[in-house]
Amino acid sequence: MAGDRRRVRGSGVIALCLLAVSLVGCGPGSRRDTTRDEVQVALDRRAAVVLGREGATYDVPLAQWSYRLTSVDAEGDRATADARLSYRLRGYDSVPVTTSRVVRLARDEGGVWSVVSEEPEEGAGEQLWDQGRVSVVRGARSLVMGVGQPLDRLRDFADLADRAVPAVSEAWGTGWARRVVVVVPGSLRGMAELLGASVDSYRGIAAVTTGETGGRAPADRIVVNPEAYAMLGSVGRQVVLTHETTHVATRAHTNAATPLWLSEGYADWVGYRTTSRTPAEAAPELQTAVTEGRLPAALPTDADFSFGADATRLAQAYEGGWLACRLIAERWGEDRLDAFYKAVGAHGKREGAVEGALGRVLGVSSGEFTEQWRAYVKEELAG
Repeated sequence: MAGDRRRVRGSGVIALCLLAVSLVGCGPGSRRDTTRDEVQVALDRRAAVVLGREGATYDVPLAQWSYRLTSVDAEGDRATADARLSYRLRGYDSVPVTTSRVVRLARDEGGVWSVVSEEPEEGAGEQLWDQGRVSVVRGARSLVMGVGQPLDRLRDFADLADRAVPAVSEAWGTGWARRVVVVVPGSLRGMAELLGASVDSYRGIAAVTTGETGGRAPADRIVVNPEAYAMLGSVGRQVVLTHETTHVATRAHTNAATPLWLSEGYADWVGYRTTSRTPAEAAPELQTAVTEGRLPAALPTDADFSFGADATRLAQAYEGGWLACRLIAERWGEDRLDAFYKAVGAHGKREGAVEGALGRVLGVSSGEFTEQWRAYVKEELAG
């Protein structure tokens, strides 16, 4: 939300649950206080196999894969371990993804520990390979990983992402990684399980971007809802990928100080920036409200952006945020819009961030900007 050259690799398979990484340990009579060390070594061996240091090869370009054991419960020749898995994709992640996993192990009569299974800890999101066979397509500026998706569809996502990256750089600048990872599960349910959320939370949402805000560039992922995405036209699909790529680019300047009307509105502004969509076409729900005499009194709140809430309220929040950023770009200029976004984030906390940036960058008060936005919304949508 081009025809760049890309290299496509065949389907990759990460079947972690089928790995039986073994380690010769102590026999059944060993002291219980050695179990933790033995299990950690077994996990280290497992990580080595995943990374291919012992001959295993996976198409997913892993630069790091490691476990940190947090607890283990052993009864006889069975053990259940809680561990923190950290992994990093080569060429894309500057810091690792870290997630909680439950690993089950068994020890045979000869004292050999083997990993039987691995799954997410309760409440933690799944990883894509938990859902089945992983196929990988590499674009010029993107890495697309999918489950239950034909390669042609993943190539389409790579094309969209490869067009989105330069479009975002043109608007925001080049001071970001300028590459993205797109994850395409097989269904809406698969998307929800990756995000550790309920299906209803993301029904109708075409894609989301994960990653921690602020600080050095994190391991962002654009996670697609294939069911909602399939309902979009060609322009809508590009807008969505460009929108989500904008979140990747602006991540280091987005934090608790940044209201959602600004972060989502800016991402939509970049997404629509090179299209011919008019305000009436891009903001139909808000237009309906305006023509019915329900002009919003204030900019959207963070609560208005809640997934799973009223769909009309959510749509109007996105549309209102987009028009606010469009107003700034038209009246003060695109460079000022970028400067305003960064100034808000530089404040570090919500209180006073928008008000201060409005005064310093745009020369208006919060009240003055709100009234200008309301007048702009009415002018653009009243028909």
